[in-house]
Amino acid sequence: MPVSDELRQVAQVNYAGANSHAFGTSRKLRSRSKVLPEQARRHNRALVLQTLFHAGAMSRADLSRETGLTRVTISDLIAEFIADGIVIELGVRETTGPGKPPILVDVDRLGHQIIGVDLSDAEVFRGAVLTLDGKVIERREVARLTKPDGEASYVALLELCRKLIAVSTSPLLGVGVGTPGVVRPDGVVLSAPNLGWKDFGLEAQLGHDLDLPVLVRNDANAAVLAEYTLGEARADFMLIKVGIGVGAGLISDSQPLLGSRFAAGEIGHVVVATDGGPHCICGRDGCLEAWLSVARLREALAADPSAREEILREAGTRMAIAVAPIVAALDLSEIVLSGPADLLEGTLIDAATTTLRDRTLEGVFDGVVIRLTRQEDIVLRGAAVMVLSAQLGVS
Repeated sequence: MPVSDELRQVAQVNYAGANSHAFGTSRKLRSRSKVLPEQARRHNRALVLQTLFHAGAMSRADLSRETGLTRVTISDLIAEFIADGIVIELGVRETTGPGKPPILVDVDRLGHQIIGVDLSDAEVFRGAVLTLDGKVIERREVARLTKPDGEASYVALLELCRKLIAVSTSPLLGVGVGTPGVVRPDGVVLSAPNLGWKDFGLEAQLGHDLDLPVLVRNDANAAVLAEYTLGEARADFMLIKVGIGVGAGLISDSQPLLGSRFAAGEIGHVVVATDGGPHCICGRDGCLEAWLSVARLREALAADPSAREEILREAGTRMAIAVAPIVAALDLSEIVLSGPADLLEGTLIDAATTTLRDRTLEGVFDGVVIRLTRQEDIVLRGAAVMVLSAQLGVS
């Protein structure tokens, strides 16, 4: 059964609420501020779905105890969710006590699907049909042009999305797109030079052409959501995505940070130190991206395989120089890296950890962890989380 118009409207209001920089309700399920009467229903819907999504199947009475909502409210909401095809009854729970056995309910994790798209690869646009849990069901990809061409980039994206829609097997909750560049919360791509986009209303255009809810975010901001919602991250961390470029997403106090210019985490073109360094595509010398990007590292390693340890150690050191002030300013708990394990694990992370401790207050930031994510398809999964958050209030 398709998602009702009412549910879509509620989800849109939830996404565009007071904090427009947030992707959705955080794992802190209780509101930290007073809920106004007109917000109460939206808040309660998100609270129930969030609880079920993370805790799993439970009875209506369990939900009432867990959320603090009355049993009448819970029963009304569950009835609506069942009618919308979002929640299902799983049968009775075995019990040895007296009384009627409770009926378990859960989010129908297979009843709807999500399309996720990752535009950050240098050669192809990747996409997948995913379950609500972020599991990939079908994959597709299309070639992208090596030279920036805004119209051609959009045509390729539209073709990919239509291929994915054609192979989906359940009603679609929406489409999430992770793209390089600076992206406003309303899905306008302010700048994505590698794709030829500037001030392009990608979210609105793609939503119109597909006739589906669409969410567009920066690829690193999508990845950080995947690590937070579906991974092992804490409430305060930075995810650094190392690929064709270098970008980062930030979570602070369980909320994403975008910044006043929607460019929080754009650390790739921060010049690290004053001793020059490799020439960067932006025209300057010594940008973090010039030290750390996959292309730069592989090129340097191919040119001098015997210097592998030195090259990776230097890259890790430069990365830590860039992020140490951010760790201290935001009191982050960990740095998560997403990229090729053969480059990032071992020497690079060890050097970054040592440098970070040398450049932050001793005894305060010694416990900050730098690690590699265990997630594959992190941008695709993050795109799915974007849709979950906007449509159902789950993050």
